[in-house]
Amino acid sequence: MPAMCRQCLTTFEAGTRCPSCRSPRVTSHPELFELSIAHMDCDAFYASVEKRDRPELADKPVVIGGGRRGVVSTCCYVARIRGVRSAMPMFEALKLCPDAVIIKGRMDLYVEVSRQVRAMMEELTPAIEPLSLDEAFLDLTGTARLHGAPPALILARLTKRMRDEIGITGSIGLSHNKFLAKIASDLDKPRGFSVIGRAETEAFLLPRKVGIIHGIGLVGEETLRRAGIETIADLRRWDRRDLARRFGSMGDRLWHLARGEDHRSVRANRPVKSISKETTFHDDTADRDILDGHIWRLSEQVSARAKAKGRAGRTVVLKLKQADFATVTRRRVLFEPTQMADRIYREARALFDALGPTGPARLIGVGLSDIVPADQADRAGDLLDPDAARRAGAERAADAIRARFGTAAIVKGRALR
Repeated sequence: MPAMCRQCLTTFEAGTRCPSCRSPRVTSHPELFELSIAHMDCDAFYASVEKRDRPELADKPVVIGGGRRGVVSTCCYVARIRGVRSAMPMFEALKLCPDAVIIKGRMDLYVEVSRQVRAMMEELTPAIEPLSLDEAFLDLTGTARLHGAPPALILARLTKRMRDEIGITGSIGLSHNKFLAKIASDLDKPRGFSVIGRAETEAFLLPRKVGIIHGIGLVGEETLRRAGIETIADLRRWDRRDLARRFGSMGDRLWHLARGEDHRSVRANRPVKSISKETTFHDDTADRDILDGHIWRLSEQVSARAKAKGRAGRTVVLKLKQADFATVTRRRVLFEPTQMADRIYREARALFDALGPTGPARLIGVGLSDIVPADQADRAGDLLDPDAARRAGAERAADAIRARFGTAAIVKGRALR
């Protein structure tokens, strides 16, 4: 059975240890050197960057987020083992993990590290489809002759380079389509390399819960459960027409995915249609100060992504999912496109205020749509807000300072809520 060592990159016949370096970090699979669709996911990305820059934190639980009244943006695996999760109120995280080291996020730095990882991927294949700053699909079909090695070994080299040259780790999922590659990358994190071959697809999927399908979510899982569908095996028992009749276009998609079929290609340079960020709370909240702090942080993150991509949006979007799972989405079209955090926040906050009193929220999101190149943005200023140009100038100056000294050099008070 083909095997490779992810420590020294030796290839050999199957064994529990590498014959060259004796490392146990061995991946073996009958189809290891035949598959070419991959999903790469950086491990606890933000926290890993912080640990890289502060080696004394290597074995400590690190939580990225605001102050004690804020929420968890993300956390390292040490904190996750203690029960800490994204969007959890910080005071709850500290109850679970009182020795946690809380660090305010440095989005500009994370964007720069993401660019470094992307540059490494581009050396392997032009067929890269980013999903976020820390994950992407790669299609390495036909690259074996170019690199003198099969895709699996090329991907192992990638994660080794990431660790050696950038100081972060990633997990690889390798399969024959995007659906299965993404599932595989979550099977053995961190520093994992998992393979789902063609021959084992059905046996692998049948016992799994339907929640393994990306995008189903808790609401979708509950809807399927009420229809008697809890596992992929349950889904396989449904007729294709009955699924489509019951669940519309999603039903037809589920029929195919239950059989491990996904004909989507890895689309490089996919046009950016929207830029958004959302957070799901560990506990529902109606505290408007806490929600305001989230709107600001999400606006900053959307702005950072827009600036990194050289894009701007003509429409600001606010999304609010309430405790009963009812979702409210509001949009506001701007006089001119923007990529500025201040403008995104003010428009999103106005949309939030216009909703009036709302019940407890379980999720909030902010986004930009109607995407255009950045050179079309923020040229005339807001004619109804004479201070907008001054604030935009201050934000550009703050961006320059953060780029030089780190994002913690300047932090707005509302980011600590």
